[in-house]
Amino acid sequence: MIHQVTKGIKISVNTKYKGIHQRNSKVYHVFSYVIRIENTSTETVKLTDRFWKIYDTLNNIEIVSGEGVVGQTPVLKPEETYTYNSGCFLESNIGAMKGFYTMINLTTFEQFKVIIPTFQLANPLLSN
Repeated sequence: MIHQVTKGIKISVNTKYKGIHQRNSKVYHVFSYVIRIENTSTETVKLTDRFWKIYDTLNNIEIVSGEGVVGQTPVLKPEETYTYNSGCFLESNIGAMKGFYTMINLTTFEQFKVIIPTFQLANPLLSN
């Protein structure tokens, strides 16, 4: 599991290879990931937006951005956590993701970015 803390917001990531999926006569490698967001600060915060860069070894880069995560804009009080599952399709069996969340401090209304650590996506058969 990978961790990163920005302004008291701890991001933890765990990934899993889910196999191969064929769509429109193209083969994709499917990966899932679980993100845990933990508020270790003394302020209440709200996740408003996300930004991802998704890479694979074929030099494909996909940018994903938008409001919230999985249709939600969670509010986290101090010591609260929020966990969600998501996934991606890659043309190669190795890749990586990185990005950030935009959050707002609900006391000061300051917006800030929380770094999502770069994490690897890889077929576990490659490490044998």
